[in-house]
Amino acid sequence: MTERDACSASIVDVASPSLAVELKDISKRFPGVVANDGVNFELRIGEIHALLGENGAGKTTLMNILCGLYEPDAGEIRLFGQPVRFRAPRDAIAAGIGMVHQHFMLVDSFTVADNIILGQPSGILKQNEKQLYARLKALSAQYGLQIDPAAEVWHLSVGEQQRVEILKTIDRGARILILDEPTAVLTPQEVEELLGILRTLAAQGTSIIFISHKLKEVMAVCDRVTVLRDGHTVGTVETRACSEQQLAQMMVGRAVSFSRTQPASQPGAPRLNLRNVWADSDRGLPALQGINLTVHAGEIVGIAGVDGNGQRELEEVIARLRPLKQGEINLMGTLAHIPSDRNGMGLLADFSVAENSVLREVNNFPFNQRGFLNLRAIWNYALQLVQKFGIRTPSIQTLAGKLSGGNAQRIILGRELSHNHQIVLAAQPTRGLDISAIEYIHHQLIAQRSAGVAVLLISTELEEILRLSDRILVLYEGHIVGAITAQEADIHHLGLLMAGKG
Repeated sequence: MTERDACSASIVDVASPSLAVELKDISKRFPGVVANDGVNFELRIGEIHALLGENGAGKTTLMNILCGLYEPDAGEIRLFGQPVRFRAPRDAIAAGIGMVHQHFMLVDSFTVADNIILGQPSGILKQNEKQLYARLKALSAQYGLQIDPAAEVWHLSVGEQQRVEILKTIDRGARILILDEPTAVLTPQEVEELLGILRTLAAQGTSIIFISHKLKEVMAVCDRVTVLRDGHTVGTVETRACSEQQLAQMMVGRAVSFSRTQPASQPGAPRLNLRNVWADSDRGLPALQGINLTVHAGEIVGIAGVDGNGQRELEEVIARLRPLKQGEINLMGTLAHIPSDRNGMGLLADFSVAENSVLREVNNFPFNQRGFLNLRAIWNYALQLVQKFGIRTPSIQTLAGKLSGGNAQRIILGRELSHNHQIVLAAQPTRGLDISAIEYIHHQLIAQRSAGVAVLLISTELEEILRLSDRILVLYEGHIVGAITAQEADIHHLGLLMAGKG
């Protein structure tokens, strides 16, 4: 069965006046790249419609066209049955299109109300505060957003900040709402609240495009799904007639498995030990407060938590990139580090694939002989790495910054996992990656565990933590607030711990 046949009973071909958005035969080319090639997409009024695809499939380009950031080279855009042409984002906003980005665009020191009206023609100074608050309270109540207009943004949780972003688009008259990876930084409870808000918005006539890699959430909240691959439309399907596995197959063109198949761990000797570790943030505030943890050979210990609760500082103190304020860290073996910021910490974007592959060993034989680089040895090693780790690159001389996120991560994996280290520190190893790349990285980490390596996995993706970890520790405001075995793990309990309520 092909991926197109997987949900063939529910392939949709609708031409109806109830459509909010019609993108017809959209094409967009950049130098050397065809981003969209005759893409078709339809969004009904009051529908929640998922847009899926691997990195590089064309999703971002298509949404940038709909938001007025790009003009298509070919094709037609229709809103509510009428042809439109956007020359700038302000044209799309005026037409009723709003987008909530994965990284919120709020001013922390401003109130909710100030953030909502910021940039509007009326301006902050021309608003009557009492009338403004009353209007925003009524609007938030209408859509179940529950937010205090007088609250300062820096006091709000991540989930509350997201509600502000949604309210901001609604207040500007958005009838079409685009959400880009909207649950990436939310606890399970906040995810449920968000999905409830989206259902309320859709029931009141808002049309929603939901961009996500999380298929469980797509299945839970979306009416239909459109899948893109390599700039083409693979198909549009009803979620009620499909499964997660079928959608994944449509995305990558083959069967994908994320089931937990590894046998129970057989932990060996301790390899990584932290005792009463304290460290400050970049602002000089306490970020880690008395952390104690041990990782043994042959196990994966997962650190769960909402982003911003000390994960980056924990990664950096273990990797010796941040000074300890108090405590001690013992490594019983050498450390491989897969950093959370693959571009800022893991790779040199302006260096080639070959050069990045030997960053750890550039001063060692055979890559360095008497102070001179042995280019033949570097190239031969890089070619082996490209082949072994399936790095897709035009050549080993291609700049690392030109590669997709998945291939950039494979360079780091290849470099870090090729030297028989006893400890692997993997921080946010699949952040921003598509299903195929995630599957590959998970297999690599499981292989390390099976080979007797101690793996510390720091991730804000709870599904990833549950899928890979033998033991789970929850990090909240710089403290370890819970320790659970994989067998005991309960997503609701973990969500409470991540919110500091466990």
